[in-house]
Amino acid sequence: MKQLRWLGMVMVAMVLIGCANNTGTVVPTGHDMSSMNNDTPYDALFIDSMIVHHQGAITMAQEALEKAQHTELKTFAQNVIIVQNGEITQMQKWRQDWYPKLAISVGTGMDMGDMIVTQDDRFSYDVRWINSMISHHQAAVIMAKEALTKAEHPDIKNIAQAIHAQTAEISQLETWRDQWR
Repeated sequence: MKQLRWLGMVMVAMVLIGCANNTGTVVPTGHDMSSMNNDTPYDALFIDSMIVHHQGAITMAQEALEKAQHTELKTFAQNVIIVQNGEITQMQKWRQDWYPKLAISVGTGMDMGDMIVTQDDRFSYDVRWINSMISHHQAAVIMAKEALTKAEHPDIKNIAQAIHAQTAEISQLETWRDQWR
């Protein structure tokens, strides 16, 4: 289990390094590499991608606990940490149960959205965090939509449905962004 967590953190670092431009802002790659992983079951690819994706959200949420000014944003960030840590634990269990001998993959290759808070000082930290989390959630929703059609295991479809429900969180974030600009 510790090896899987360590490997996940390495994958997050690789994604962040690979997707960052020279300003430190993560930019979407737009590459769909799923066709490059024909021998790897889609569910394993999804799990590997979504664990890295969730770890990015948790990292941003932990930062928000320290830097955000609005209490409701800190509460939102704490919820992200709780929910996504739980989902990571569940996905790691499925990964181990379903694919115990399968090496960790590069994932689906889908756009992860922002994985760090942008450094645009024209906006407050809270607005920058919201913009980054909206991008991050939008990418998760796209990945979840794909999983709803491609996943083999009903558990993956269920978690994809829960992730797809982040559209309500995106709406809440947009409301706060409009209020706090």
